[in-house]
Amino acid sequence: MAELDARRHGFHVAIENLQHDFNIGSVVRTANAFLASEVHIVGRRRWNRRGAMVTDRYQHIRHHADATALRAWAGGQQLPILGFDNVEGSVPLELTELPERCILLFGQEGSGLSAEAHLACDEVIAISQFGSTRSINVGAAAAIGMHAWIRTHAVVSDVSGGSATRSTR
Repeated sequence: MAELDARRHGFHVAIENLQHDFNIGSVVRTANAFLASEVHIVGRRRWNRRGAMVTDRYQHIRHHADATALRAWAGGQQLPILGFDNVEGSVPLELTELPERCILLFGQEGSGLSAEAHLACDEVIAISQFGSTRSINVGAAAAIGMHAWIRTHAVVSDVSGGSATRSTR
C-alpha cells in the first residue's frame, strides 16, 4: 500500500450504502485500478467485499455515517463534492471540468443519490445517455466518472503490459 500511496491521484470516490448495495465492491475495485486517493462508504458500515476482488486491501477506505458527515469531512479537506445523478438540473459530464482534487459521489443502485447527498454536493453531474434505458449501473457510472478524471488529470507515461505508470507533472 505504501508504494501505491506515493502515486495516488487527487480524487476520492464516495458511494452511498443505504441498502447494502452489492455494487460497492465493484466501485472499490475500479477506484484501485484508477488509483483513487480514498474510497468513502457513506451510510451502513458493512458492505459486500466480494466484488472488490481483494483490492480493498490496497485501497484506503473511510466510513461516514451519512452525507452530512461526508460534507463536514470534505470541507475540512477543502474538497468539493461532485455528485453523479441523472436528474433535472444536473450538468452533463461531457461539459464539466473535474477539479484535480475532489470527491466523486455516487448514489445507491436504482434510486441514485439520496436527498441528503444532493444537499451535500457542490455540483451534480449526469452521464449523457442516448438509448432507451434511463440509467446505467452505479458500478459502470463510477468507472465512467473516474476515467473522466483520469483523462483530464493523469499523466500516462507507459501502458506496456496493460498497466499505466503515472509520472509527476
